[in-house]
Amino acid sequence: MRLPVRYSVFLIAGVVGLCVPAASLRAQGTADQSSSSQTTPVQNTPNQTTPNGTYVSVDPLAKVRYDNKFDVSLTMAYDHMKAGPTLLQGSNLGGLDLTGSMWMTRHWAIEGSARGYLGTSGAAPNAPLNIRGPFVSEYYFAAGPEWLGPHNKHGAIMAHALVGGVYGDFEHDLRGQPPSVVGFYNNQIAPTAIIGGHFDLNRSPRWVFRITPDALMKWYSIDYGTKTTQWDVNFGISVGLEYKFGKKR
Repeated sequence: MRLPVRYSVFLIAGVVGLCVPAASLRAQGTADQSSSSQTTPVQNTPNQTTPNGTYVSVDPLAKVRYDNKFDVSLTMAYDHMKAGPTLLQGSNLGGLDLTGSMWMTRHWAIEGSARGYLGTSGAAPNAPLNIRGPFVSEYYFAAGPEWLGPHNKHGAIMAHALVGGVYGDFEHDLRGQPPSVVGFYNNQIAPTAIIGGHFDLNRSPRWVFRITPDALMKWYSIDYGTKTTQWDVNFGISVGLEYKFGKKR
């Protein structure tokens, strides 16, 4: 069947009108796919956290020096002694040791020491007099050279040789009886020598833990019976703190 010309024209125009929108939609879809394929995907990176603080190693002994001009120490002291020349029983005395040094050079100083020891002593059997464990005491004042030996930032070994005097109080608690009753020395001031040294353990540039062992030598005498004078050599030790003054030589 043959269609009139005007119907043929209308039919062709309608087919073209349907094909053009479809082609444009197809082209737009292709372009969207191309653009999406070229887009770089966003990567989620983990958050980098900054620490709250940084650990710093500190050496408390880094500034320890041995160039101070003065130092002073106060220590708890112990002394074992005998209150008489022939006593078998000894005395364990406790007290304080105050020591100071003035450094002249790096290795040499002048040291002074004041010490006091208190306690009780054994006594000869005197039941009728009821004298048991009488109180005795010693007080030392001495000075001399001090030498700085091996040392580093952790500690030091020092030696000293001090000479001076000691006051011995032996008659204080004898109930008015003479010291001959119990074989004690008389109260007296006697020459003394202190030979020993220090073991220092630095805790900071200025504070030091100190141990001081010494030989305590005294020239005591008695004025009753066969008057005699003799050297007594006893052991003493003290433990405490030393402070170094910041002023340098």
